[in-house]
Amino acid sequence: MINERRVLYVLVCASGAAGEVGRLVTLAQADGWEVQVVATPSALAFIDAAALQEQTGRAVRSRYRAPTDPRPPRPDAIILAPATYNTINKFALGIADTYVLGLLAESPGLGIPVVVLPYVNRALAVREPFRRSVEQLRAEGVTVLFGPGEWEPHDTPDGAEAIAAFPWERAVHALR
Repeated sequence: MINERRVLYVLVCASGAAGEVGRLVTLAQADGWEVQVVATPSALAFIDAAALQEQTGRAVRSRYRAPTDPRPPRPDAIILAPATYNTINKFALGIADTYVLGLLAESPGLGIPVVVLPYVNRALAVREPFRRSVEQLRAEGVTVLFGPGEWEPHDTPDGAEAIAAFPWERAVHALR
């Protein structure tokens, strides 16, 4: 019997939209994905890890496993959302100083599809380092949902409107 299980890692960064990542999990599960949420250490303060564990049946991870811990299943795909300015730039540079960045660093080389959905304000999105990082990731085959028709940066002071309008569904659609 062939195992049809598809494992999606949802990698979450610390941002205002992180608290709504359960919406992405719901969309992915409706699309047939088994979801593992992995959060940057800073993102843990922004999410409800217990609710996400209940929703996915898996504990939210944020650190590398101990050598004696069981190895988690390799993801069939990864969605990085909400992706912050810092994480996008570090991913493009190959920096792997957190578990999330370690997963991202090796994924293109392993042929694991990665979709990045930024949550970045306009002041950061116009910076050359960010634009260079987006282009570099795209050149490596990473799908970055940024630009007209994809995702546009927000410029509201508190980001409340951007959180409400954050296009979680685009990340799941990009995997189809």
